[in-house]
Amino acid sequence: MTDSDPFDEIIEAETDRDPDLAVIEAGSRTLRAQGAGPEADVPGRPEDPEVDAALREVEAELATRWGETKLEPSVARIAALMDVLGDPQRSYPSIHLTGTNGKTSTARMVEALLGAFELRTGRYTSPHVQSITERISLDGAPLSAERFIETYRDIQPYVEMVDAQQEFRLSFFEVLTAMAYAAFADAPVDVAVVEVGMGGSWDATNVIDADVAVITPIDLDHTDRLGGTPGEIAGEKSGIIKQGATVILAQQPVDAAQVLLKKAVETDATVAREGLEFGVLSRSVAVGGQLLTLRGLGGEYEGIFLPLHGPYQAHNAAVALAAVEAFFGVGAQRPEPLSLDTVRSAFASVAAPGRMEVVRRSPTVVLDAAHNPAGARATAEAVAEAFDFSRLIGVVGASADKDVRGLLEAFEPLFTEVVVTQNSTHRAMDADELAALAVEVFGEERVQVEPHLPDALEAAITLAEEDGEFAGGGVLVTGSVITVGEARLLLGRG
Repeated sequence: MTDSDPFDEIIEAETDRDPDLAVIEAGSRTLRAQGAGPEADVPGRPEDPEVDAALREVEAELATRWGETKLEPSVARIAALMDVLGDPQRSYPSIHLTGTNGKTSTARMVEALLGAFELRTGRYTSPHVQSITERISLDGAPLSAERFIETYRDIQPYVEMVDAQQEFRLSFFEVLTAMAYAAFADAPVDVAVVEVGMGGSWDATNVIDADVAVITPIDLDHTDRLGGTPGEIAGEKSGIIKQGATVILAQQPVDAAQVLLKKAVETDATVAREGLEFGVLSRSVAVGGQLLTLRGLGGEYEGIFLPLHGPYQAHNAAVALAAVEAFFGVGAQRPEPLSLDTVRSAFASVAAPGRMEVVRRSPTVVLDAAHNPAGARATAEAVAEAFDFSRLIGVVGASADKDVRGLLEAFEPLFTEVVVTQNSTHRAMDADELAALAVEVFGEERVQVEPHLPDALEAAITLAEEDGEFAGGGVLVTGSVITVGEARLLLGRG
């Protein structure tokens, strides 16, 4: 980064984000979306009753700790635990990801790229879609239930030791973070891909010194804890930028970009910005996903098939590619790009459960874990591009601590009707309360209330089928990762 880099270019890139789409085949967009991408690897319950009972016991013990929405902004407890464990997180290099939306999908792409270059990977992401074991992956696959249990029991005595020394016990997320770092060291992995839980500066994951810091797009979420503007939120998220690191910066609101670039200067970090140093050169809708040409730090990568829908996933792919290039020193220590064939193979293998995932046909049922207005807008754009629904029924179950009105407003132009419901967790917004908001946004005649998710799915599928099997009706289940995970199980996945 140089002093002469103008913010005007950042502003221009932000306001002209997506290139024109060149649709490469004729016919129905619904048909183009029929191609099945890689099967998402989401584990179900263990088949062995003894293993299942042992995993349930671990889950119950973790559930006695502070949940992910209750936290004390400090890394003191996790740092103390890492110390007594021998600092396992320092035994391998890391790529650290923060941002508001796109973190998990980007992390999965980074993991796929690193694995394609024959590196052993560890990936830590949250929240999970169906099984807690999804959060910790080795070599692209979730930890087995047996290994998850073993990892927890191995560190349990040390967790209890730190609990006794601290004012507050370690939280659910802090214990899981320690488990991930310990499992990665034990494997051992060549590189860890780590997604923050919330924020950055005081997030439990931020006891690593990552050589590459990735900032996906920042928008308003968790405003009670992170700040009320993108710039304020960027201040917290910039905490993952370490001295001398390389920062891969997705396109940002201008106030967020200013904060992040200032932090990069303070830490003597190298910055690569989407739309300037790297980005999406072209994209076109293809069977089962999209075809991309990306500009990376080392040059152009063309003919990349990504089996995920939506412009935002193309931008996630550009960010992931730049992060892996930076990890390998492309554009700095080495001038040549990564192997194009390897990059193509890696992206073609990417799966993202619960992100624009088709789980049923006739009618088509799509799951997407959008849970804030920015995510909902991106999902709405992706659905409109990938499918040609004559009518789309929404099934929405949201968390009470989110901007639910903003989420509903983002989907209003897309949904013919909406079935509001609630998932099984204590964080879920009451279905009647959600219905009251939905009536204000959609009008009473477009809103149906079904407090139980199985009933909501049945009602939505019935509505989608009203005009006949070939009429082009569809269902989108969204509003929360938890709602999507529960729907996924009900619809026979996992």
